[in-house]
Amino acid sequence: MPERLLNLNRFDLISLRLFVSVVDLGSLTHGAKEFGISLAAASKRISELETHVGQALLIRGKKGVVPSAAGEAMYRHSVELVGRLALLSHAMADFHLGTHGHLRIWANPSAFANFLPHMMSLMSKHHPLIRMELEDVLSHEAVKTVVSGGAELGVIAENTPSEGLQTLLCEEDELVLITPTGHPLCTDQPVRLQDILQHELVGMNMSTSLMRQINGQASLSGQAARLRVQVRGFDTMCKMVAAGVGVAILPHLSALPLAPALGLTIQSIEGEWVRRRLYLAMRDKKQLSMAAQAFVGLMSMRTQ
Repeated sequence: MPERLLNLNRFDLISLRLFVSVVDLGSLTHGAKEFGISLAAASKRISELETHVGQALLIRGKKGVVPSAAGEAMYRHSVELVGRLALLSHAMADFHLGTHGHLRIWANPSAFANFLPHMMSLMSKHHPLIRMELEDVLSHEAVKTVVSGGAELGVIAENTPSEGLQTLLCEEDELVLITPTGHPLCTDQPVRLQDILQHELVGMNMSTSLMRQINGQASLSGQAARLRVQVRGFDTMCKMVAAGVGVAILPHLSALPLAPALGLTIQSIEGEWVRRRLYLAMRDKKQLSMAAQAFVGLMSMRTQ
């Protein structure tokens, strides 16, 4: 039986982008909303795409949609294509702006608090004509965006699933406890997590890599973290601690420039679990743009 090849001229790039969005969001309605089109128009585009490939691409249910087996294959290749189109768009825009490349990085809060500003300074010094764009996101959001091609590089914590991506160590740090001066947990010795969990915590969103790390270790000890308040940034965490809302666990390098200015004490925490590593994630190092390769090169020199 001869192989049935699809007519590539009939592929609609808008429909492919819509399909990727629908799969990512798990909803035809949300995919249509993201593209600014009606649900009926989105449904028509997906149906036409399914007719063209001769396969059902989505399995529709009460809670949304999931890709079929054929849809999974279509999604993998469409993500690659959509990502390449995004790079093409950035490359053409660079010619209009007179720059020599466009670097887009999605990074978690720890990266912004620590090494990333220094890396941006190095990039500006060694590659002044490269345009840089940064997004402050959670680690899992960075992974999703790198996989989909929305960014070439992402900075993530080591406990973030990143299957299919290549990674490079960026920075090693450790978690510490932040308390008001004179707090009962202030001692000359590392504090046990069991003792910390007796107090109310100022934390971040439960989906962050930091809170997953803390909650995972708490579960192993048979306890649970008692969150008094959840905030988004390390600076806000420290301000809450200074206001007497609770104590906080955060990366040491993030605490160093914040805690002393607010009169807070930095305490070591007992155990190997406090070690924390950040990684630079990418799809394929060999296929990075010149701008992204320049950043990876500087990062490699920094961590040697």
